[in-house]
Amino acid sequence: MSSSALDLILAGDPALFAIVWLSLIVSLSAVFMAALIGIPVGALLALTRFNGREGVIVLVNALMGLPPVVAGLGVYLLLSRSGPLGSLGLLFTPSAMIMAQTILVTPIIAALARQIIEDLWAEYQDELAAMNVGPMARLATLIWEARFGLVVALLAGFGRAAAEVGAIIIVGGNIDGYTRTMTTAIALETSKGDLNLAMSLGAVLIAIVMTVNALAWFARRVGQKLAG
Repeated sequence: MSSSALDLILAGDPALFAIVWLSLIVSLSAVFMAALIGIPVGALLALTRFNGREGVIVLVNALMGLPPVVAGLGVYLLLSRSGPLGSLGLLFTPSAMIMAQTILVTPIIAALARQIIEDLWAEYQDELAAMNVGPMARLATLIWEARFGLVVALLAGFGRAAAEVGAIIIVGGNIDGYTRTMTTAIALETSKGDLNLAMSLGAVLIAIVMTVNALAWFARRVGQKLAG
C-alpha cells in the first residue's frame, strides 16, 4: 500500500469511512435476513423426510454458486417500474442491495445449517427419542448444540456478502454517498485511476475478510473443544 493510501486510513477520511459503514450495514443486514430464512430451511431439510427432498437439497447446494449478476438482474426486474414491486421505489437504494445479497447468502447458510444439524441429529437421534422430546424442543436442542457451527455458517455468508460486487452494482447503481460500497467503489476508483482510495478500501476489505476467517476458525475450534 502506498503512503498516500495509508494516510487516508489513518486520517479518518470521511468518504472512506462512509463507504465502509454502508458496506457493513448492507452485508450484516443481508446475513441477518438470510439467517432468518436459511437456518429454518436447513433445519427442515435436516429433520424431515418428504418426496423430492434430495432434489431440494441439490437445488440449495447448487444455489450456493448462483452468479451474483443473475441475482442482481432478478432483483432489478422485480423492483423496476414495470416489475411487481416497482411501486415500492426500492431500486437503487440500500434496501435493494440487501435483497440481492440476501438471495446470494441464504443458500450458503441453508446448506451449511442442514449439514450441521443433520450430523447432530444422527448423533443424538436415539437419545432424544428415548427422552420423548417433542419436535420443537428437538429443533431447539439441535440448534443450540449446533450454535458454533452455525456461527461459522453465518461468517461464511458474511464473507460472501462483503466481497460481492456484481449484484449490488446492478440494483444499487453505485451512487456516491448513498449506495456506494467498498467493492463497487474499488471498481470505480480503479477505473478512474484514483488508486489511493481504491487501495485503502482494498486494505480495509482484506482486513475485514481476514477477521471474519479468523473468527470462523476460532468458533470452529471452540466447538470442537466443547464437543470433545
